[in-house]
Amino acid sequence: APNDQLIEKLKSNMQEVRARGGELYVFADGDVPIEESAFVHVIKLPGGSNGALSPILHTVTLQMLSYHAALQKGTDVDKPRNLAKSVTVE
Repeated sequence: APNDQLIEKLKSNMQEVRARGGELYVFADGDVPIEESAFVHVIKLPGGSNGALSPILHTVTLQMLSYHAALQKGTDVDKPRNLAKSVTVE
């Protein structure tokens, strides 16, 4: 959740998820005004708002989370199940 012009839209989407009974885990820049509650868990990324670099920093963080979650589950991260290769010939 970068602190940019889309923050109000993001908050609206969060309220929609919450209204449907969802629990949220939000990875946010350090200066994002998102309040934590019983169903909204905010993980602040250090460094504040990084503008154009923010999506890259968030992606790397989430990839690392996915990697470590897969290791905890005992999933072989180098051989995903049900992966189909697709070849396009023109």
